[in-house]
Amino acid sequence: MPLNEYDRIRRLALRHPNQAFQSQAFIDSSWRRLGYPAAPDFAEAAREFDRFVGLIAEAGAEICYLPAAEDLEIDSIYVRDASLCGPRGALLCSMGREARRAEPAASGAAFEGLGLPVAGAVNGEGRVEGGDFVWLDDETCVLGLTYRSNAEGARQLAEHFGPEVTLHTVDVPHYKGPGDVFHLMSMLSPLDRDLALVYSPLMPIGFRRWLQERGIALVE
Repeated sequence: MPLNEYDRIRRLALRHPNQAFQSQAFIDSSWRRLGYPAAPDFAEAAREFDRFVGLIAEAGAEICYLPAAEDLEIDSIYVRDASLCGPRGALLCSMGREARRAEPAASGAAFEGLGLPVAGAVNGEGRVEGGDFVWLDDETCVLGLTYRSNAEGARQLAEHFGPEVTLHTVDVPHYKGPGDVFHLMSMLSPLDRDLALVYSPLMPIGFRRWLQERGIALVE
């Protein structure tokens, strides 16, 4: 299967606000503790999500919904963080944020029920969150070393992917510190093989130059 961020989406796993947010009362009990700037509106989030799903379905993608699960917080709506697509199937991450540690196992159980292969998991002291990871093409990927993903996680990713994949790492700025969320994808979103949306003010100079040397045009 293609391993990049720009080919046509054929199948997509999502968790609906009905399963992640559950109710306005559940949101109200947790948003401050999880560092949200304000409480999400449960009903409006569900309406917006349904419109979002409709657009994806119009493009021809199959939508697979992940269920609610015990011990999941409202952050579980960000399903990209809990798993990655690899050459041999899904790879379950290991969350840097304690409140999200149950998400990868919940995703893995759902994938098995959907018939999606799970190739392995980051474990031990390794930490990887999907917001810190991008595929640039089928053979090249990047992991941001942040407060949520670490060098041991990178080592395990490289081992899981094998020699056919080259994994690069980049140190991501401190920005607002460990309590905030600044991922690799806070400054980089691939749009095509040779095009990426970036936020240069917070990009390491060496990384920015490396992307340009690969022939990737940068859109601010």
